[in-house]
Amino acid sequence: HSHDGATVAQGGGDGATGLSISAAGYTLVPSAGAPAAGRAGDLRFQIRDEQRRPVTRFAVVHDKPMHVIVARRDLSGYRHLHPTMAADGTWSVPVTPFDPGVWRMYADFTAVADDGRQVAVVLGADLTVPGTYVPRPLPAAATSATVDGFTATWTGTAEVGRSVPLRFRVTGAGGGAAALEPYLGAYGHLVALREGDLGYLHVHPEPVRDGDAVTFWLTAPGPGRYRMFLDFQVGGVVRTAGFTLTVA
Repeated sequence: HSHDGATVAQGGGDGATGLSISAAGYTLVPSAGAPAAGRAGDLRFQIRDEQRRPVTRFAVVHDKPMHVIVARRDLSGYRHLHPTMAADGTWSVPVTPFDPGVWRMYADFTAVADDGRQVAVVLGADLTVPGTYVPRPLPAAATSATVDGFTATWTGTAEVGRSVPLRFRVTGAGGGAAALEPYLGAYGHLVALREGDLGYLHVHPEPVRDGDAVTFWLTAPGPGRYRMFLDFQVGGVVRTAGFTLTVA
């Protein structure tokens, strides 16, 4: 995840982020009350500094000042949200009903300090949605996924501790290249979450496409299984394709 000119605060010793509710002097403070199962509502939170003051200055990164990812602990659910901030520093975003279970919330942002310094941070917190929780097994590793008649495929070999390219292509029902549109300042958006601790990897593509492919540079922080979520936009509609990745 590129943050030009910003200091990046890592959340894990191996490079994975989103494992802590506090980092680099900033703390994620979710509002009381998690989303209810089967009912729409609002997700609210603040980012506070070391003096417990709500932070209200954020840099715009990839077209937004705040990116929120919410994923179910078994990685069977995923949402990419863009909340709005009130004058008091409270962020909020409407959400559709959640399935019961524990969900992990990630706040991905670049804060602007009093001295103008920019610090890129990913903070995480668990949200418990009451109800009967039935965990779902992680799908088998695959290099293709179909959503709404579009098929997304990827090629490449992820490696531990080394940045390698993964190339994604999206085709339509007829097999031709889909007419991808810019989304968040690029032709795709990729998030990878590590099974187990849900360590967070947020990467973005190269600015220039390789033909009809979108290339992302991914560094796996360790071996294991990951769930990758590719957001892409066609015809003004954002769709998400999910893939399971095994890193040796």
